[in-house]
Amino acid sequence: MSFTRRDFLKLSGAGFLALALAELHLDEVHAEAPVTFQGRAAISGVPVYAEPSFSAKQIKLLGKDKVIDILSQLTSEGEHNRIWYHYAEGYVHSADVQPVHTRLQTPVAKLARKQMLGEITVPFSDTRRSYNIYADNAYRVFYGSTHWVTAVYTDPNDGRLWYQIVDNHLHRIFYLDARHVRLIPDGELAPLSTDVPDALKTIYVDLSAQYVLAFEDERLVLQSRCASGAGRSNTPTGRFDTYHKGPSVHMTNDGDPKTNLYDLPGVPWCSFFTGTGIAFHGTYWHNDFGQPRSHGCVNLPNSAAKFLYRWTRPSVPPEADYLHKPGTGTKVHVS
Repeated sequence: MSFTRRDFLKLSGAGFLALALAELHLDEVHAEAPVTFQGRAAISGVPVYAEPSFSAKQIKLLGKDKVIDILSQLTSEGEHNRIWYHYAEGYVHSADVQPVHTRLQTPVAKLARKQMLGEITVPFSDTRRSYNIYADNAYRVFYGSTHWVTAVYTDPNDGRLWYQIVDNHLHRIFYLDARHVRLIPDGELAPLSTDVPDALKTIYVDLSAQYVLAFEDERLVLQSRCASGAGRSNTPTGRFDTYHKGPSVHMTNDGDPKTNLYDLPGVPWCSFFTGTGIAFHGTYWHNDFGQPRSHGCVNLPNSAAKFLYRWTRPSVPPEADYLHKPGTGTKVHVS
């Protein structure tokens, strides 16, 4: 079935958008389906159940960053997020289990330019304060997060290659096992739909339905559940533009002791649409899309955030870590 911009405006205005999209089955798995990914417990104490139900017997709890092999994915009970994962010891609800892979990379001995964007391709990796396995840990980074690689070093003890990364928030450098980082080719950062006039591109965020939809004129090109701002950190409504962007941002509110602290290095594919830092961006600290739970931003699965980053204006050059162009950008309607 086709779904047009006119359909969206009519259904959203009537408050029926979530129901209509559910009827289209755009984001649901209705039968247990085999999958080929792993899951990382994004928090401490993820419950494991004997059946895919919150009322089933609880078998155990998964510790933070525990990695499990997912056997299948299915739809079961849940108010807004009905996706469950089945693994060898039972069932876990998907909300706090990040889908991940373990894909070791072949490192390069020399960078093609001064800095290159890298993506973590293992469930997690610990940054080090020097380029050897015995160096002190700094912070942990997670699958799908992005970081600027600025140099390559060889451990003289074992010959292992390490990528130097720069944290522009902390103004520090750290080191990552180069096997855990994929250097993203320029073609993967190139803008999308360049033949479509920017005036015909529009992003809609429906906060009541917790959906983000992107249209090229009447044609739907992206739909995704989201997690918008919760509590006192509501996502602002109104009309905006994506006028400043960056492919990797260390997000934190450590300067505001009155709010719950978050410290998130390497947040990927950030398309900001307010001057206060509200953005569309990828998410690795939860997998719970469909209800508000952010500090104001519009949390998205990494693939959806990456699409919007490439599809919206302004277009960020592959070597640039941030671009700020007031008065430009793709239209965003939040209602």
